[in-house]
Amino acid sequence: MKLTQTVPTGRAGSAPPLKRSLLSGSIAFALGFGALPGWAQDDEDDEKESGIERMVVTAQKREVTIQDTPFSITAKSGEELVRMGAQTLEEVSRNIASFTVQNLGPGQSQVAMRGVSAGQIVRDQPGVKEQVGIYLDESVISLSLFTPDLELIDLNRVEALRGPQGTLFGSGSLSGTVRYITNQPVLDSYEVNYLAEGSLVDNDALGGRFNGVINIPIGHKAALRAVAYYTRFAGFINAVRPDFSTDEDVNDGDRYGGRFALRIEPTPNFVITPRVVYQEIETDGFARRDAFNILANPFTTTRPAIELGKQQQFTQFSETFEDDFLLADLNLEYTFANNMSLTSVSSFTDRDIEQVRDATALTGSITGGTIGLSEDIFTLDAPLIDKTDLQVFTQELRLASDPAARLRWVFGGFYSDIERDYGQDLIVTGFEEMSGIPTAGPLAPTDVLFFSRIPYDFEQLAFFGEATYAITDRFDLTAGVRYFDFEETRELNFDGIFADTTVAEPGKTTSDGFSPRVMASYELSQNVTLNAQASKGFRLGGINDPLNVPLCSPQDLETFGGRDSFEDEELWNYEGGFKSVFMGGRARFNVAAFWMEIDDLQATLTAGTCSSRVVFNVPNSRSRGFDFELDLQPIDNLSLGIAGTYADSELRSTVVSVDEQGNESVVEGIEKGNRLPTVPEFQFSANAEYSIPLANGMEGFLRGDFQHVGSRFTQIGDQADGFGMVPIRDGLANNIGGVMQEFFTFDPELSSYQLGNVRAGIRGEQFELSLFVHNLWDEQAKLSLDQERGRLARVGFLINQPRTFGVTFRRFFRR
Repeated sequence: MKLTQTVPTGRAGSAPPLKRSLLSGSIAFALGFGALPGWAQDDEDDEKESGIERMVVTAQKREVTIQDTPFSITAKSGEELVRMGAQTLEEVSRNIASFTVQNLGPGQSQVAMRGVSAGQIVRDQPGVKEQVGIYLDESVISLSLFTPDLELIDLNRVEALRGPQGTLFGSGSLSGTVRYITNQPVLDSYEVNYLAEGSLVDNDALGGRFNGVINIPIGHKAALRAVAYYTRFAGFINAVRPDFSTDEDVNDGDRYGGRFALRIEPTPNFVITPRVVYQEIETDGFARRDAFNILANPFTTTRPAIELGKQQQFTQFSETFEDDFLLADLNLEYTFANNMSLTSVSSFTDRDIEQVRDATALTGSITGGTIGLSEDIFTLDAPLIDKTDLQVFTQELRLASDPAARLRWVFGGFYSDIERDYGQDLIVTGFEEMSGIPTAGPLAPTDVLFFSRIPYDFEQLAFFGEATYAITDRFDLTAGVRYFDFEETRELNFDGIFADTTVAEPGKTTSDGFSPRVMASYELSQNVTLNAQASKGFRLGGINDPLNVPLCSPQDLETFGGRDSFEDEELWNYEGGFKSVFMGGRARFNVAAFWMEIDDLQATLTAGTCSSRVVFNVPNSRSRGFDFELDLQPIDNLSLGIAGTYADSELRSTVVSVDEQGNESVVEGIEKGNRLPTVPEFQFSANAEYSIPLANGMEGFLRGDFQHVGSRFTQIGDQADGFGMVPIRDGLANNIGGVMQEFFTFDPELSSYQLGNVRAGIRGEQFELSLFVHNLWDEQAKLSLDQERGRLARVGFLINQPRTFGVTFRRFFRR
């Protein structure tokens, strides 16, 4: 982990740009460090002798170093990602402060920053928007639950922008933005790189990956860069079937794809970059460990008792997940004689996602538990098929000033049109014939007990601008604003005996407003910069699906009914911090404190027996805390890194419902003082790498990575009184085999966990060979709670990959 590469940037006429201020309390704190030798004192010799390299980022739509960016940001270089062995965005997040990823499986990640989260977005909530924006270079790729897990290959860096980024990046960047920045085609050299890796998971499952990169100049004015990859996901979950047989490693799968970019420079000041990205993921099953299943548990008296093990689940058939992702974009950039630049970014995304889940426990809790049908009916296979068909077109056009001017600015416009078709089919073949209950309806075919088709159209137009003025050589002031106008329309189609029949019912919601940001940056010394900002983030509202009325208890119908839509979520962020370089350029320490006030948090709730999800707006919430990152190179062959976050995030309002007798009760854990879900209060990571020179220009190396993730809740409702106590005798299970006890109990709080990785090997000028162990002490971490029908049908936990051994070989050539 070196202190990375970069380019020199400068303030108008003098010192580097964008390095300055802090909120009053933070300024006083940071000024205390000004008395420390080598920190706040100008030290030109340090800068000259050490040759400090600072990573360049483009978080403000122009090239600026991390130290000169006036807000909290981190970037991990592509080389650093390879050295830590990161293969997913979740693995990247554990090494970055204030960055949390809830990985629900390949292609199903949810991102949170600085403790701001409204809860896990569930697969059947297509109208809920993301809180953190995800970009591949200039193209937005985030999609609420289904953030694509792109292969981390041939990346220049991954940027994590903390705090609201709505001014430049829009609605999806309520609490931050993550950007994959790829290596661009190079006009003057040939490159060939490849990586091959094999791994052994849980002592018996084989996984691995292979990827390659080639860069080919075409004449003197163009170059092609192509990337191809394949990953084999090793399974580690074993599925128990109704005949007591066990299928092993049911959550294995494959990921493959490629990226092809062409860079054309017809003139020195005009660059054209068309690109195509394609990726396909196919997996069998999910990394879920079942704790209770209404069809397979140890409490039954008339059905065979089943005790599920540490990495086991109960399913009656194989589950699948498929994700086809295609992105085509075109970047045009023209630089004028005065160094102003005009940039156009056009992108089109086509994505098809299909999940097949075993909903037999859910269906059986209704057909057997509620209706009381016989065992041969409530155990019929019940595949629930979720399909998402998505097309996205976006266009951004912006004009930027000379980056070296005293007044630096960027202005532009953005348009997006998203068409998203979502639907579900719950198919229980033979149900009508065996039960005598008619199932065909206006939309649902025979034996389809739940049917939905929901076409959406999201259209947004926005205009934005941000300007930075160098008031003095040491003091910069930045102000920006974004205006947005958004419209969502959709049509509701629901049918089946489990649904409230709805045919072609239109829905519409609109929103417009402003998202401002003000930042100040003061260069206390050449090596210490103070920063402060106030900024607003927003997340667009939407329309709730209707409840599955036939399944609802009267109380749940009263509590969750009548909520057709939900409002925009808004956030004001106040932060201050400082960035410093010391020890003669061998150390870097950046810290920021933040306070965020959230209005109308869009809380995802499970509507109990209705087997529906509803979004409630919580009037007031907040998150406050700090994040820090320390990088050290005490000697030439030793690199150390530490990153940590403390985020005290909680609800500041209580939402209650009133029953027919006038009694009030708290709705699904929405009570003042309860924690915001999915995010830990404390997160910490550390890494160290030591290298030893060997013969013939080679070196040996040893690297260790450690991550601590604090306890979390999956949803706000998991904190409701009595949530961990499931009434299995009176709660339907007694009709399915009987039970020996009244309650099943579990702890809904996901306990903290620690992971350790080790990698050792040798590397030369054109190769690297290494051995690694991931999850060194074989920790089983609970990543999220997975439940069906308010816990009455099933309770389980998604878990991480067990201890993994592997070997990696890399080869790189450039001429």
